Formats: sequence, structure tokens, C-alpha cells
Amino acid sequence: MKKELPLEEDSLVLSQDVKTGLILVVVVNGFCTVGAGNLAPMKPDKQISDMVEESARLARLLCERKWPVFAFLDSHLPDIPEPSFPPHCIAGTDETRLVPALQWLENEPNATLRCKNCIDGFIGSIQEDDSNLFVDWVKNNQIKTVYTQICVLDFVSSALNRRILTPLEDVIAYSSAFATFDLPVHVARNISGALVHPQDLMHHIGLYMAKGRGARIVSEVSVAAL
Repeated sequence: MKKELPLEEDSLVLSQDVKTGLILVVVVNGFCTVGAGNLAPMKPDKQISDMVEESARLARLLCERKWPVFAFLDSHLPDIPEPSFPPHCIAGTDETRLVPALQWLENEPNATLRCKNCIDGFIGSIQEDDSNLFVDWVKNNQIKTVYTQICVLDFVSSALNRRILTPLEDVIAYSSAFATFDLPVHVARNISGALVHPQDLMHHIGLYMAKGRGARIVSEVSVAAL
């Protein structure tokens, strides 16, 4: 499949010249911590553990430079399902919290945290007064480039609408810190309404489709010395 859907990747060096923000999309226990829930890994998972490690590294680097970080959490009411996923990240449970390696962001002044209850974080940022917390974050920080991890396809599609998100110019998906959950056939068939979601296959397809939506895919990210 990778021969039929080839994916070229760049490297990226972040500098002070371009106002940059980091977006972390649902790097929470319910997706990343072994045994935490229906969509969490059942055993140690290299793709997810690498993503968590890189997310924590980059978040530290940006916050040390006082660059903005936006972290989406996932939270659902028990009586409102999210098709076609099994129950996950139920409000009030530990599944909804950032993974331990990122929980320091809860008290980080350069970080904005947002609980979403739908797949698309852009839609999940709409507030009761119809303002959008993510749009305000981009505009208030005058961000031109964002880079993002995990569960990003729908978010990328929305974020690249430049008419809404001026001055945003680029969305960068960092493949080395881009992960998805694994729901193989033998597990999905025992969960009512769940769709099979093989991790490696969907990881490549997700990156390929994100690039098709206009994202730039990079395999390495470093930060220029101050």
C-alpha cells in the first residue's frame, strides 16, 4: 500500500522568525496509557510511546521559549455515544486527563487546554457564546505556523480554512509524533458498533490524507538555538 500511496516527508527547524504554536490533540490516558480504556493500548505500543515522548519533548522546548501550546483533551458524557467508537474518555474519569508526561501543562501559563466532545477539535472549540477558543488562540498569538500530533485529520481539514484563521499559513503534521489507536478485527468484533482500525495501516492513510488536505508532513522537528 505504501508503494501505491507514497508519502514524501520533510524536516523542519523552528526559529524565532516565524510565530509558531504546538497543538497536542488528545494525548490523554484514554488513548495512550496502557489499559486505561477501550481505545487505549492493551500492551506497550511503540508508536504511541514514541509519540508521547516527542510530544513532551517539544512541549518543553516551546514552553521554555514562551511559545504557545494548545492541548485538546477528550471528554464524553456516558449517555452520548461517539459513533463509530466504543465508549471512551468518559467525563470525570482519568481517561480524559493528559498522560502523566504532559500533566505539567495543566499549570503551564503558556498552555491552553480545551476539552472537546467530538472528533474535530476545531468544532470542539466552539464555546457557548459562539466564539471559538482555537481561533482566538491563533489570532491572539498571531500564529503563522502550527504543528500537531495524533488524531489530526479532521482538525487539519478545518484549520486550513485561512479565511477563518488569519494569520495562519501552515499546518505541519509531525509523523514521528503522529499516532493512532489500534483496534484489530478480533477486538472490534466484540464491541458493539466499533469499526476495525488497524494501527499501522490507518497511521499511513491518516498522514497521506492530511497531506491531501494541505498539511505539510515532516519526520524531524528541531528548534534553532536562541
